[in-house]
Amino acid sequence: MQPGKYYHIFNRGNNREIIFRSEENYHYFLQKYRRYVHPHVETYAYCLMPGHFHFLIRVKSSQEIVEPATGALSPVSKAFKDFFISYAKSFNKRYNRTGSLFQYKFKRKEIGKEDYLIRLVCYIHANPVAAGLCTCFGDWRFSSYNALAGSSSTELERNSVLEWFGGRENFAHLHQQFARDQDPDLDFKSLGDF
Repeated sequence: MQPGKYYHIFNRGNNREIIFRSEENYHYFLQKYRRYVHPHVETYAYCLMPGHFHFLIRVKSSQEIVEPATGALSPVSKAFKDFFISYAKSFNKRYNRTGSLFQYKFKRKEIGKEDYLIRLVCYIHANPVAAGLCTCFGDWRFSSYNALAGSSSTELERNSVLEWFGGRENFAHLHQQFARDQDPDLDFKSLGDF
């Protein structure tokens, strides 16, 4: 992953296994994300689903990355690796399980166009609605939708996201339009639809 570039990061449980069995798991996963990954990236959107997750990030520029590269991995790649290992070890211990929790390698897709960023944010937030876990974007507590639509303090890049959408009101409107139209021009498979 290159500094300054946007990426859609996603992965799922090995053999489509559930990776979040309780509310505590979702919170712990985000805590680990903040510890390992957040120092290396800006986070624009996310959604955690029972069996998979999505993040929209931008890798910080070289000057912004705090730690030097170690071994063959870049700092951000090492951060993701450590993050996944840390969560998996804790999950395995908690549920008395062994083996890999996640698919071998997480997937990442570089995002270059701003209009694609807008559609990707809507897509990420639409996951729980599409899966029938809720009926409204704001009902799913394990996504960034409410933090981006709200005004409470957040570590997300809210101002940038709202600029892409043309403001908070248009953010909500375009999400509703996305849900209604299911954005037929969007290539869902390329976004990592699970």
